[in-house]
Amino acid sequence: MQLNRLIGCYHRKLKDRTMAELKLYPVGIQTFEEIITRNLLYVDKTEYVYRMTHSGGKHFFLSRPRRFGKSLLVSTFKSYFQGKKELFKGLAIEKLENEWTEYPVLHFSMAGGKHMEKEQLERYLGRRLAEQEKVWGITSPAVDANDRLISLIQTAYEKTGKQVVVLIDEYDAPLLDVVHSDVNLPVLRNVMRNFYSPLKDCEPMLRFVFLTGITKFSQLSIFSELNNITNISMRNDYAGICGITKEELESQMSADVDDLAKKMGKSREQALEALREFYDGYHFAAQSPDIFNPYSLLNAMAAGCLDYYWFSSGTPTYLIEMLKKFQVMPSEIGSCEADQSEFDAPTEGMSSVMPLLYQSGYITIKGYDPETELYTLDIPNKEIRVGLYRSLLPNYIGMNTVKGTTTIAKMSALIRRNDMDGAMQMLQAYLATVPYCNNVDSEGHYQQMMYVIFSILDNYVDVEVRTPSGRVDMVLRTATHLYLFELKLNKDADAAMKQIDLKEYPKRFALSGLPIVKVGVNFDVATHNITDWKIEAE
Repeated sequence: MQLNRLIGCYHRKLKDRTMAELKLYPVGIQTFEEIITRNLLYVDKTEYVYRMTHSGGKHFFLSRPRRFGKSLLVSTFKSYFQGKKELFKGLAIEKLENEWTEYPVLHFSMAGGKHMEKEQLERYLGRRLAEQEKVWGITSPAVDANDRLISLIQTAYEKTGKQVVVLIDEYDAPLLDVVHSDVNLPVLRNVMRNFYSPLKDCEPMLRFVFLTGITKFSQLSIFSELNNITNISMRNDYAGICGITKEELESQMSADVDDLAKKMGKSREQALEALREFYDGYHFAAQSPDIFNPYSLLNAMAAGCLDYYWFSSGTPTYLIEMLKKFQVMPSEIGSCEADQSEFDAPTEGMSSVMPLLYQSGYITIKGYDPETELYTLDIPNKEIRVGLYRSLLPNYIGMNTVKGTTTIAKMSALIRRNDMDGAMQMLQAYLATVPYCNNVDSEGHYQQMMYVIFSILDNYVDVEVRTPSGRVDMVLRTATHLYLFELKLNKDADAAMKQIDLKEYPKRFALSGLPIVKVGVNFDVATHNITDWKIEAE
C-alpha cells in the first residue's frame, strides 16, 4: 500500500508539466545516463526496476518487440546497480530505494551479432568478452567463451567482494535471421548456449541476471541447465514495463500531446485519438494496460506528424521468410483465438507462425476469457496493419512497390469519394504493367491480392465471410459504404454478380447501417489482370 501511495503522489506531480517544460525527445538514444544528463524526455519506469530487484528472484527474462525500449530498460538497470543515485533524482525509485548499493556490472549487447556464420559469431562474442576483460584487468583470458565468462564473473566478484550483475540485451539477435533454417539455427544456437552456460554454475556469485530479446527460445535449447529464470513477459504486474501506457501518455506526456495537437491543427482529443489509432493497441498480458509503440510515438512527437516510423526502421527478413515457410496467407494474419501455449511458445520447432508474429509485435493480445483461458489476438493498430501488408505487397503486384503504393493511395482517395469504378479502373491499369507472379492461376491468389490492397487502404476488410447461403469472397467496409465482392476467374463480371444475387449475400449485412454495394469482378489467367467488373447498389 505504501508503495502504491508513493507512486500515486509521484504521478500527480507529473501532471503539472506545462508547455514551457517540454523536453527534447530521445529518438534513437537508448542510454539512460545520457537521457538524464541531457535532460531529455524520460518516461519513468523505475518503479518496475525497484520491484524486480527487490522481488527475491535472481534471473529474469523479458520478451518484447524490437524498438520497444528493452535496451533503455537494460541501461536503467545498469545505472541503478552502479549506484548512480544522482541520475534517479525526481524519479519514482528515489522515494523507494534507501541503500543504493554499488555492484559490479557485466553488460553485453548482442545487437551487433546478426547475419553471421559460426566463426564470425564466435569472434564477435570474443570481442564483447575482451571489452569486459580489459575493464577487470584480465590479461590472459581462457580460450572458450564460457570459460571466459566464468573468469569474468569470478574476477569481478573477488575484486569487489560483491555479487555480480549480468545484463544481456537482445540475447537472441544472432539467431533471428536463421530461425527459419533447420541447418543454420542449431549451429548458432549451440554457440550461444555455450556462452550463456555459466549463468547456472556461477549462481552463488550473482546478484541479478536480466536478459531481453524478441523471441522466446526454449530454456533447454539456449540456457541448458538454467531452469530458474523468471519469465516476466506475460505477467500482469510487468505488462507496462516497456512501451508507453495510455496513463503515462496522458500524465507524463500531457504537455507533449497538447504540443502535437497544436502542430497538427487538431484538438487535444483529436490528437489523442489519432495517436491511439496509429500506435496504441498493444497488450502483453491478460490484464495489461493499453500500450503505445514508444519508438513511433516519440518520433511522431518529435516530427509533429504521424507516420509509419516503426516499419520505416526495417521489416525483418526473418518474418517474411517464416510466413513463406508456413504458407501463411495475408488474410490469415489477424483476429483469432488461441491458448497461451500456442503463441507464448519457443520459436524453434514452431508448428505455426503465431509465436513469431506475437513475439515480434505483429499481433497482440486483444482480450482474454478466464472461463476458457483463451486469448483473442489481432493486429495492434493502423501502423502495423498498413506496414505489414505493404511489406507483403510485392508478392502480389511485383517489386515496383513505389508505383504500387502510389496507385493504392489514389485508389483510397477514389473509394473515400465512393468511386469504386474509378478505383477498379486504376487497379486494372496498374496490373497491366506488372509482370505476373507465380501461382496466379488460382482465384485465391487474386483474392489475397485484393485483400492486401484493401487492407492498405485503411478500411475494414475480410475474406470468406460466412452467410446463411454461402461465403462472400471479400467484404470491404468504409466510413460510408459496405462493399460485397465476388471474384471469378476466366468467366465474367455478370457471373460474379449473379452469384451475389442468387446467394442473397446482402441480407447477411442488412443491419450494418451502411448502404450496401455489390461488386462482381473477373480476372483472366492469360492476361493476369481484371477483364471486367460490375457495380450495383443494393
